[in-house]
This record gives sequence, C-alpha cells and structure tokens, in this order.
Amino acid sequence: MDETAFTTLADAELARIEAAIEGCGAEVELEIMPGGVFELEFDDGSKVVINRHTAAREIWVAAKSGGFHFAPRDGRWVSARDGSELYETLARVISEQSGETVELRPD
Repeated sequence: MDETAFTTLADAELARIEAAIEGCGAEVELEIMPGGVFELEFDDGSKVVINRHTAAREIWVAAKSGGFHFAPRDGRWVSARDGSELYETLARVISEQSGETVELRPD
C-alpha cells in the first residue's frame, strides 16, 4: 500500500476512533494534534497516545500498559504481535486508565 492510500485509510479510522471515544462515556479529555496524533488525558494525569505511523503503515497506541501496533488486515486493524484488534485494545487501555468499564465500537 502506498503512502497516500495508507494515510487516507488511517485518517478515516482515526475519525472513527474519535467518534467512538467521544461516545464511550469515560472521563477522558481528547486532544487532536497535527499529523494524525490523538492524546487522551485522564483524571489522574496519565495519557494514551494514538497515532498513524506512515512509515510502518500502522496505527500505534502508547499506554501505561505498553505500546501496541496495528496494521490493516481484511478491513480490520490487527496487531501482528498477538492478533488483537485495535478497538479491543483501546477499550482495555482506556478502561484501565480511566477506572471505568469502556466499550468502543467503530461506527
């Protein structure tokens, strides 16, 4: 996949992530920064950073529990490390850092 196609695909997914996070009900502040970077800040000051990594053709997530990389596979974003899906991992790390049970669903 070339860079332009990846950027288009990743930006569309980031827009779905934004909508899912805004509708999840957790106490989290979402800041959208240039270059496809989302920063989520929680009441305790901890953060989760979500960004597109164009060179690797992945969406990356950095959280207190670790770093996660997701590549597009058959219409989903999947971790090559353990096969987990992007929204499953995001829900888990947001739940851990917010102290609230969160479910995220792409629209």
